[in-house]
This record gives sequence, C-alpha cells and structure tokens, in this order.
Amino acid sequence: MNAIVALCHFCELHGPRTLFCTEVLHSPLPQGASSGDISGQNEQAEEEEGGIQMSSRIRSHSPAEGASADSSSPGPKKSDMCEGCRSLAGGHPGYVSHDKETSIKYVSHQHPNHPQLFSIVRQACVRSLSCEVCPGREGPIFFGDEQHGFVFSHTFFIKDSLARGFQRWYSIITIMMDRIYLINSWPFLLGKIRGIIDELQGKALKVFEAEQYGCPQRAQRMNTAFTPFLHQRNGNAARSLTSLTNDENLWACLHTSFAWLLKACGSRLTEKLLEGAPTEDTLVQMEKLADLKEESEGWDGSEEEEKPSSQPDVVEGQELSKCSPETSLMPDCNSWNVAHRRLSIFRSLRHMRQVLGASAFRMLAWHVLMGNQVIWKARDSDLVQSAFDVLRTMLPVGCVRIIPYSDQYEEAYRCNFLGLSPHVQIPSHILSSEFAVLVEVRTATRSSLYPTLFDDEQSLNKYEFVVTSGSPVAADRVGPTILNKIEAALTNQNLSVDVVDQCLVCLKEEWMNKVKVLFKFTKVDSRPKEDTQKLLSILGAAEEDNVKLLKFWMTGLSKTYKSHLMSTVRSPTSSESRN
Repeated sequence: MNAIVALCHFCELHGPRTLFCTEVLHSPLPQGASSGDISGQNEQAEEEEGGIQMSSRIRSHSPAEGASADSSSPGPKKSDMCEGCRSLAGGHPGYVSHDKETSIKYVSHQHPNHPQLFSIVRQACVRSLSCEVCPGREGPIFFGDEQHGFVFSHTFFIKDSLARGFQRWYSIITIMMDRIYLINSWPFLLGKIRGIIDELQGKALKVFEAEQYGCPQRAQRMNTAFTPFLHQRNGNAARSLTSLTNDENLWACLHTSFAWLLKACGSRLTEKLLEGAPTEDTLVQMEKLADLKEESEGWDGSEEEEKPSSQPDVVEGQELSKCSPETSLMPDCNSWNVAHRRLSIFRSLRHMRQVLGASAFRMLAWHVLMGNQVIWKARDSDLVQSAFDVLRTMLPVGCVRIIPYSDQYEEAYRCNFLGLSPHVQIPSHILSSEFAVLVEVRTATRSSLYPTLFDDEQSLNKYEFVVTSGSPVAADRVGPTILNKIEAALTNQNLSVDVVDQCLVCLKEEWMNKVKVLFKFTKVDSRPKEDTQKLLSILGAAEEDNVKLLKFWMTGLSKTYKSHLMSTVRSPTSSESRN
C-alpha cells in the first residue's frame, strides 16, 4: 500500500511533533540507506509477522538522515527538540525491512527524508493533534484533501505520572493519496491500530502504577501547589515514550508493526479491471459468497461435532460439507473437487462429445439446457464430478445445483445434476420421465471399446456410457437455437478448445439478455400473452424448446438484477402517488 504510517505526539513545549514514521519504497533506497548493515556486526535476522516474511536490518548511518546537525535535513533542529518529541537518538540510522515477495522496502525513521513528504506528514500531524479530533479527543477520524493527501487518524492518551493530568496525547496516522482505498480500509486499519494502541497503553499503565505506588504524585503536587507553573512545565516536558513504557525495543517493535500494517493492508484489497457491467454469473457468485459468509458466521464449534445430515448440502453447485466452515469461504475451497480430483477426466465439451457419440451427447445436452435432472451412475466419483464440471459450463451459474455423489436418490427440486453410486435404486417414474436423463457408466467388455483420444489418457478405455431417457430427442428435432450453435462450434475443428469456451460465454450472455427482456416484459410489466408471443418472435425464440429454455434460465437471474428492476418500476408510481 502506497502510504505512510506515523506516530505523533503533542509536546507541552514544542506542540505537535512526529515521533516515528514508516514509508514504502518501491525504488532503490535513498542515498546512504544501503551502504552497509549494522545489526550485530552485519548479521541479518529473519522475521515473520502474520505470515509475511521479511528480512529486517538496521540502516547504516548517513549524516544527512535522522536528527542530524546538517541544516539541509527536513527535520527540526536539535535545539527545537526535547526528549519527549525525539524517538531515535542522534546518529541512529533507522530501520529497513525487505519484503522478499515483492522486493518492496519498508523504511522507518523519525521524519521522511523527502522535503515534500516531510511537509505532508508534518501538516497531518498538526491537524490530527489540534483541530481534527473526534469528540472526547480519543478515537478515529478521517480528513484530508487532494493536495495534501487523506489521513486516517486515531488519537489516544498515554499515562504519565509527571504530566499535567497524568497523561500525554498521541496519535497514529495513516496518510495516502487514494481516498477511496483509505476509506475502504477503515475497518481493517481501525482494528489493527487499536491493537497497537492497547499494547502501548498497557505498558504505560504498568509503569504509571509502579511510579504512583512508589511516589504518589497527587499528594506531592498538592504540597507544592504554589510552585510557579512554568517551572513545572520545564521539569515535566522531556520524557520519552520509551521511558513511559519501559521498553527499550519500542521503536523496533513499532517498525515491525507498521511495516506489517502496510503490507497486510495493501494485500487485502486489489484492483481488477472489468470491461462493462458485471455478468449475471458474476453477480450470482457474489451473492452466493455473501450467503456463505452469513451462514459461516452462524456456525459455532458445537455444530462441527454433530453428525452430518443424510442429505448433502447444495450451494452454488458444490457440496458444502466437503469444506470446513473456516475454509469454505476461500476461493480455492469453493470447488468440491480441488482436493479430491487428481485429474480432469473429461477435458472439454468436445472431448465428451467424442466419447459419448454425437446422438447421445445431443440428448444429454438438450436435457441440460432444458433444466431437466441429469443423473450419472458410476463407481468413480471423480469421473462423475469431471462430467458435471464440463456440463455445467453450458448453463448460467444461477441455474446449477449439484449433488456430486450420493448414496440415495435426491429429488429434482434439490438438484439438476446428481451423481449416484451404482447400487442406488432410482424410482421407476423417474426412469420413465421426460424430465430426466440417466447416464450409466459400466465396465467395458473390451478394453479398446473407445479409442485413446489423448496420449496421456487411458482412464476412459475401461468404461462404456449408456444414455437413456423417457423422452429421447429425435435426430430430426430442431431443438433450442443455442444447442445447435454449440454443436456447430464443437464440430468445427478449426476452432481450438479455448475459442469454443469463449463462444460458449458469448452465447450464454446473448441468451441471458433475452431472458432479462422476457422477465421484465412478463413479470414486471405484466404484459398479455399476445404481446409476449410477439416479443418472442422478435427475439428469435418463438419455438417451444427456446421458450422452455428461457423460462428455465429465468430462475438463474441474480437477486440484484430482480430487485433493481422492481425498484425502478415502483419509483415512478410512488412519485405520482405523492403528487
């Protein structure tokens, strides 16, 4: 994350001061930053904070850095600083951490070396400890502008037995030029910075209680109530944060915390280029992920020990019970077959068509597109899952409901893709139904029943596939338009598998757009059947199979799109009623 994190302090003598800051360097280090290593006689230490591995070292001293006597340094002069507003001792080189993954360096010192950055940090420091404070003077606040950057500031108090009011005022600020990014990072920054503050306050409280126990300051101040005020200020102003917390390694710890904060905050939000509006598949996947997160938050430890239900859970075409609650939200665990399937048995729709045969594949694809239940019976669950992964590419994400492998038959309302073991009995009315298709995977009588289509593949040679249905698709049946176009693309050997995949994406988007028009026309506007038939003719979907396909695909529309349509329809009516 391109930002600067700084610790600021309100000194009673010198006003707001920057104590310590950490910045990100994508380019080579400034002059003097890499001339040598001083960490136990050139020893390099490996650290790991929250899974982020860095190599930390102390920079060699450069006369132009830190609190030096050089007049060209952007920092304040020694005469303008006391112990309370100085972090690193004169001549201390600062700290550098190297991120091995990205080759980014995190540099910490009291003030930024660049004059412009020094001015930005200085202004943010003054505003965070003077005018830009939340009610109670302790808590988070956001301010800034395009010229001087945007700031997330969290002010807090540190106990000090020698200070006025027995406390001193500090703030931790995060400065960056990207306002949207910083606002979106508010919850993350608030939690992590609050943790750093709690640790500092806890250390300071222990020191404060020990000092109060040994020499109570309240009674002593009452005895010296007539001491001149300026004398008290001069005596109590110069006290460093390391003294208040009794931690000599405080600045090294803060450097580690600030560097990890910049690294982690930059890793959690990434930019992705989207060309045009998000597709229906993208919206449905986002909605499914949000539902999974809400469901996982409701799970507790006791539920994990309960006996699993006899009916597998189905979420976005995946079996939820295959993943633990902690990992089911991760993209890599969202697919049931990641950890279980070692190889892709069916490599593409074209491959499946070659294995099953043209007529059997056409029957299977017709039932898939119409929303009928597709049942595969096989001993090899990996083969069934591989087949479902290929077949589901013909449907929108919202129309896919998969139970990958089950020991009992599941009704069609629960899934349109069902994998069964060979011994499971299927009800007779399902076998004779026109709304289901069965693919039985049997052991082939001859090992060479199917030719080897790929040099590295022998797994399909031992199987034969029998496709049956109560409503077989006639060879001369026209079928849905999209099926004919899919078959044309699969039979065109001039098109590679990747090109066919892109053709399939375009075809699905074309027909999903027709589904949206039909949904608004029939469900939202409530037009009569005569007008609907005219619309279907205009869309080129007046045939029976096309109408059935559109009605089935309508169930895959995202909730976001449906609610958007309803809101746009209701708003004019509500405005007219007010008039």
